[in-house]
Amino acid sequence: MENNIVLYVLLAVVLFFFVRKYLRMRSVKNYSVAEVAEKVKNNPNAVLLDVRTAQERSYSAIKNSLHIPLNELNSRMDELQKYKPKEIICYCQSGSRSLVAAAKLHYSGFDAANMKGGIGEWNFHHLK
Repeated sequence: MENNIVLYVLLAVVLFFFVRKYLRMRSVKNYSVAEVAEKVKNNPNAVLLDVRTAQERSYSAIKNSLHIPLNELNSRMDELQKYKPKEIICYCQSGSRSLVAAAKLHYSGFDAANMKGGIGEWNFHHLK
């Protein structure tokens, strides 16, 4: 009986995180890497924000992107105020942390989006 309660609690926690991620994905725009490449090329109002760690960024980064690690985003939000009229497209390694960052920005009044697949997908497609 006690094992069943633990199992149900564990399942509820897992379900909670899946539902939360699903709701976050619905609250912000999600672009493919091809769509982001096109936006960056043709839209001067698109800003890329790398939310990976400094160490991750040292391996590769998208040219002209801003860098604020996700764990510093709340304390450095003021640095992004000058970009408020623009669309901020967040990226990370795979698209998970950037989804969290885009949701935070969205709820703070920014026009924010997420790049699905992250820089891993970007590099896979050899985008510059």
